[in-house]
Amino acid sequence: MSKNLTKREVDYSKWYNELVVKADLAENSAVRGCMVIKPYGYAIWEKMQAELDRMFKETGHENAYFPLFVPKSLFEAEEKNAEGFAKECAVVTHYRLQNDPDKPGKLRVDPTAKLEEELVVRPTSEAIIWNTYKGWIQSYRDLPLLINQWANVVRWEMRTRLFLRTAEFLWQEGHTAHATKKEAISEAMLMQKVYAEFAENFMAMPVIKGSKSESERFAGADETYTIEALMQDGKALQAGTSHFLGQNFAKAFDVKYTSKEGKQEYVWATSWGVSTRLIGGLIMTHSDDLGLVLPPKLAPIQVVIVPIYKGEEQLEAISEKVDVFVKELRKRGVSVKFDARDTFRPGAKFAEYELKGVPIRIAIGKRDLENNTVEVARRDTLEKQIVSQGNVVDVVSNLLDEIQENLFSKAKKYREEHTTVVNTFEEFKNAIDNVGGFVSAHWDGTTETEDKIKELTKATIRCIPLNNKFEEGTCVLTGEKSSQRVLFAKAY
Repeated sequence: MSKNLTKREVDYSKWYNELVVKADLAENSAVRGCMVIKPYGYAIWEKMQAELDRMFKETGHENAYFPLFVPKSLFEAEEKNAEGFAKECAVVTHYRLQNDPDKPGKLRVDPTAKLEEELVVRPTSEAIIWNTYKGWIQSYRDLPLLINQWANVVRWEMRTRLFLRTAEFLWQEGHTAHATKKEAISEAMLMQKVYAEFAENFMAMPVIKGSKSESERFAGADETYTIEALMQDGKALQAGTSHFLGQNFAKAFDVKYTSKEGKQEYVWATSWGVSTRLIGGLIMTHSDDLGLVLPPKLAPIQVVIVPIYKGEEQLEAISEKVDVFVKELRKRGVSVKFDARDTFRPGAKFAEYELKGVPIRIAIGKRDLENNTVEVARRDTLEKQIVSQGNVVDVVSNLLDEIQENLFSKAKKYREEHTTVVNTFEEFKNAIDNVGGFVSAHWDGTTETEDKIKELTKATIRCIPLNNKFEEGTCVLTGEKSSQRVLFAKAY
């Protein structure tokens, strides 16, 4: 199992791909570029979904669902959005198959069943949603409109990687409408804050909140806010984005409201989303050469109990003791699995749960029954301790909190050690090539310079950090004046 994993320092990409498959998270499907999310991987997504959904509803949002297909004429109504996604769109042109007269037993597209208008398989839902909002919004009383949907989208990717970049993926997308620009910007920044809190408090993944440069913005947005995380290989991961769309979609779809003063005004819009790419981020932030390391708050199984026994009589005695632990832990909201399978030896079970990143493993055998103890092992540090059976519930509860905090602290320390402040282009290149991580550098604010730096180093501007300190300086590449530093990195 874990012994067969490629080491991270040997080939990080291969390690990641092997781990996703061997830990039973996902696998490639019969459809090129698409994945099958297996039950264990989907259980992680369900936990993410549950927490995010709660956070959305606590901030006043409601869930709805909109069609998978977008008529081409609607899709192209907002030109920047359409142009930005055009090359990634899957398009439906026909609505029926028929038996192939030239190949018995085979099917072909019915040439007489061509759609009057092509349908785009949604790469994002602004077009279909804003066309719908036109009928929902008439008055200031209808605002703000705060809608989220959980859905799948398709973006036709040629180079794919499980969870990180697939042709079809799962996500949520929020789409809101507001009476004023100020309200819409506040909404976009609120959702960025929600994403950051989720990433740090549940994923134990530290993030930097910032805004995107113009060239990195969402197509059709006036401003894109982002949370950026750093993976163990020194590459950045855009973990969630929130967009202030201005009145671009309102004007494209003629969505107006009557103000309190009786005037017709265009509404102001936002959209925001995170996807199953978060699972990739979770893996790459914490896992090691032995397998997954999962933060307790998102682990499908937080505690596994493995009995070590000979014969049914010993198993019964162990099971009786374990039943007490399980009930008490579940009362505290802890997910527990008692693995009494007789088809695997204890050592094989230990390896399986190590690979799957279960935060705590409890072993109990004949000697433990005699001594009234259990062995408790934690996945993050691999430390083991002998605990009295009377204390095991309290110890495990405290340990789960400790593991969650330790994973966050460890990831934050890594980020701090891999954030380099540079003043010359030589220092910039050295940091990107030899240190990795975030590079803080002055930039002259032009797209031309940003593109040239990307061409020379493959590094992009990940974000302009919020609450950035303004300081006079000179652009790391051109020497032109700059008023603040931005964060560069190579990215997924």
